[in-house]
Amino acid sequence: MKKTVFLIVGFFLLQGIIHNLGHPVTPAFVRGLGIPDFMFGVFFASMSFGLMIGGPIWGILSDQGQKKKYIILGLLIYSLGQFLFGYSHYASLMVLVRFISGLGVVSSSTLMTSHVIEISDVRDRAKHLAYLGAAFTVGASLGYFIGGFLATNELMITFLGTTDLRRIFLIQAIANTLYVGFIFLSFKEEKNLNVTIKKPSILKGFKQISSVQPTLLVFLVSLTFMTIGSTNLSKYIDVYFNELGYNSQQLGTFVMVTGFVSLFASIFLVPLFANSRKLLSTISIIQILSAVIIFFTFRVSNFILIMYTVFLLYVIFKTIYQPLEQNFISKHAKGDKYGGVMGLRQSFVSIGMVVGSLVGGFIYQIKPLLLFDSSAIVFLVGVLLLVLVHWMKKTVLMMIVFGFNQT
Repeated sequence: MKKTVFLIVGFFLLQGIIHNLGHPVTPAFVRGLGIPDFMFGVFFASMSFGLMIGGPIWGILSDQGQKKKYIILGLLIYSLGQFLFGYSHYASLMVLVRFISGLGVVSSSTLMTSHVIEISDVRDRAKHLAYLGAAFTVGASLGYFIGGFLATNELMITFLGTTDLRRIFLIQAIANTLYVGFIFLSFKEEKNLNVTIKKPSILKGFKQISSVQPTLLVFLVSLTFMTIGSTNLSKYIDVYFNELGYNSQQLGTFVMVTGFVSLFASIFLVPLFANSRKLLSTISIIQILSAVIIFFTFRVSNFILIMYTVFLLYVIFKTIYQPLEQNFISKHAKGDKYGGVMGLRQSFVSIGMVVGSLVGGFIYQIKPLLLFDSSAIVFLVGVLLLVLVHWMKKTVLMMIVFGFNQT
């Protein structure tokens, strides 16, 4: 594995830890301010809207060069946003600063991912993307655990005063700023000598996005539906744990376990699927099985037992799915403009995050089971769209063959 890829995997691990320190305490923090539960979804939707807007912008800017500069700028914006979220106290202002956080943080995930795609050989691309996903997932799991530990451990409470949950967001902002310093000192952009990159204007970059192939567009819509389901699961399981009486440390421990399960899947299972010639079929089967698991999981009485057994199968499928869909999308990059196409992907993912978290908040207030069932249903809707993509590709191929025979 190239040195730069290895370094970026390390960045994703650190980023996962730092960017998830506040998540296990956020439900309790929001409730402690007297803010209703549905606003938890609004805050997340606001951040996701920032991701949606920022993804293509950072991607197009980076295709002109200087990825490092934009990564650093975006992360500094994220530090500011997280600090303000912890100390603003007013729900309307908190919505705004969550948008700012999302607008900033998407730079690093989009640009580092596009850079790995750019410098990786085609045969290694899915494998490298899986390593990035695994590193971030393990980091996120550790971040959940550490965040919960800081808020509940007596020594940490005494030393850091973390009974005041605002301190967690202050710690997160400081840690992220130190992380920016590490990137500044260690990251050097590696050029792909096999690719000649012209420097388009931002306007031309957006015009390229507007001319995406119909099959890719339908695939991205499918990705949006998949994201709606996975967002509702990941975010409202946090709230569900809190509602059932489990504390931040117990939630953090569970998420840490899911991270190591994801790491196992990335190392040992993703390579088995990485070079599949039937990506669409593989992705479809994964999502159908995921829907079945979700329908089952939240109907069983022993919640913790099921979460540590059956639900972990869903975690494995989700881990396999992400590098496969990223690999499929990267094959549609025009002129090796990977930043732009991955920024476009991030926008469709973010739309799913916005819609999922907004609608999910209101559904959850009606009945938690209805929220989890709806997640399984949108997985199946996403699969139907993948069937449409397969049909479109097959139709185009038949038209080409027919036209060739006519000549």
